[in-house]
Order: sequence, then structure tokens, then C-alpha cells
Amino acid sequence: MNVAALSPDRYAKLILSSSRIPFLQVVKTGVAAILAWGAGVLLLQGATPLFAVIAAILVVQPSLNQSVGKALERCIGVIIGVVLAYIVGVTVGQSSWAILLAVVLSLFLGWGLRLGVTSSVQIPISAMLVLILGSTTPGYAFDRIIETLIGALIGVAVNLLIVPPVALQPVHEAVASLGNEVANVLETMARVLSSPSTQAERTGMLVEARLLTPMRTKAAAALAAGDESLKYNPRRSVHRDLLERDGQLLAMLTILVTRVAGMARGVVDHYDDDLLAEPIVGDIVSELTRAAHDLRLIILNADLPGTEPEPVTDELPALTAPLSIAIPRSEHWVLLGFLLEDLRRIHEELVTATDDVRAV
Repeated sequence: MNVAALSPDRYAKLILSSSRIPFLQVVKTGVAAILAWGAGVLLLQGATPLFAVIAAILVVQPSLNQSVGKALERCIGVIIGVVLAYIVGVTVGQSSWAILLAVVLSLFLGWGLRLGVTSSVQIPISAMLVLILGSTTPGYAFDRIIETLIGALIGVAVNLLIVPPVALQPVHEAVASLGNEVANVLETMARVLSSPSTQAERTGMLVEARLLTPMRTKAAAALAAGDESLKYNPRRSVHRDLLERDGQLLAMLTILVTRVAGMARGVVDHYDDDLLAEPIVGDIVSELTRAAHDLRLIILNADLPGTEPEPVTDELPALTAPLSIAIPRSEHWVLLGFLLEDLRRIHEELVTATDDVRAV
């Protein structure tokens, strides 16, 4: 028997999260639940406001955009579920098999209307609760709808009024880390082309370059989360320019990641010791070093809040002249031409980005 398969840690990973939700969100959820309970009791003549509290708890999300979406999904699901429960209760009556019928019909109805997961699941839950807890009178069904609307509105209001979260810091950090790592790979490639290296060193350079792709993916996900956190947020105008600048930097870095990864692959595949004797290689090494310097300078001048950019040796751009290198005419012309074309594109992107940062 595999002891590891029975390890409690394995099952703990299935139910435990690697990170906690923000404590502020827990507080806001508690406040929303209390307010929904009080409003439900006050407005619905002392009835237990179960639907209002559930709606408030579910609607408080990390961002206002998610809260509004959850509120709409919750309200639509409850309305359809309550109406369906009322129809089933009137036509079939209240019995155990009637509840099962309502649940099955709810699932097919959600599928037929092409509703989202939240609404599709909410329909059978609402129908079941209405048939179990209440009656089939029109007044009861209508009260449950009003109750849900109260809870959803309170959830959105609490999320709006109590420090709406803005998820921009992870974007700044991810973009700065990606930019600095691309610069590191450019410098590693320059070292590989400036002096004899081992196969292990070149393979390490390739691995380092390939790791840029998941870093770019992480930065893109952070950018999407940051953009979502600004939707419907009253602080949107304050942070919108910062997020747009992050997006522009990430677009530039995405091109560089593709170029750098391809260059690293080409060096590993076509390297030999005679390559270092090519006169043009010295120009390529110089261009790689200057590109790394200017990329770090761009990240530094972008002044991304809360990040620590790597230092630069000179505060002036190094790529001040158009890239002009002689056409390679040797047995290594395939690799050298490949590297020169990628360097030309990297040069253009960095010069454009430098001009954009200066214009800000």
C-alpha cells in the first residue's frame, strides 16, 4: 500500500487554500450579513431573512465588478427558482417528489436558458428552499424575491462603501519582475557569446529564457485582475493611468519574451567555439548589453509603485543610434542573421518604450 496516498496532507490540499482571502473582505461580509438580517426583519414583518443573508454573503466579492455580477446572477436565479417553485406547488402540491421534480426542472431550465453556473445552481436551490420552508401562496414567493434583492443591494453597497479593493500592486510587481528578468537573460546571452561556455551554461540560459513565458502569463493575469478591480470602482480615475502604463509595458515585454526565447534556442542549437571568432559577434554582444541596460532603465523610469527596480550603470539610454551591423558572410550566417533580426525588433521596441516613458 502506498503510504503517501493516505497522507493527511494530500487531502488537506483539497480543502485548504494556499492563501487567505483578505481580512477586510471577511469583515465586509460580516457587516453585509448583519445589515441584510436587520433590513429583512424590519421590512418583511419579522420573517427570518434567510434569502437576504445568503445573498449578502455571496455578493461581497474581491472586486465591485464581481459583486455586481454575483448580485445579478443571484437575483436572476432566485427569481426563476421562486417562480418555478410556486408553479410546481400550485399544480402538483407540496410533497417530497414535487420537490425533486422542481429541482430536476430547474436544472434543465438553467441549461435551456444558457445561464451561468451561479444562476443555474441558484434556481434549484431557491425552488427547493421555497417548497420546503414556505408555502405556495403568491405573497410568500414575492417576499423571497424582495428579500434577495435587499441582500444583494446591501452586499454591493457594503463592498462599495468600505474601501473598495484595487488590485494594482500585484500588476506593478509582476511587470517589474518580468522586465528585470528579460534584462538578465539578455546579459546571460551576451556572456555566452563573449567567452567560451559549457553546454550546461547554455542550457541554463535556455531554461532561464523559457521561464519568461510563465512569468508573462502571470503578469497578464495580474493585469486582468487589476482591470477588473477598477470596474465600477469610485477610485478608478485615480489609478486608470497607472494600469494603462502597466499594460503598455507588458505589451512591449511580451514581444521581447518571444524574441529572447527564440534567440536563446538558436544559440543553443547552432553554437560552436568558432562562433566567438566572428567579428560581428562582438557587435551583437554589445547590442545585447545595451538592450539589457535600456530595459532596466525603462522599468526604473516607469516608477512602478511598491517595486524595487534593479540598478543601472548609466541613467541615459544606450540605444541612441539606429542598429547598423554588417551582413554576416560566414558559415554561421543563419544564426547570426537570426540574432540580428531579433535584435533589430528588440531595439525598436526599447527605443519606442523609452520615448513613451519620457513623454509621461
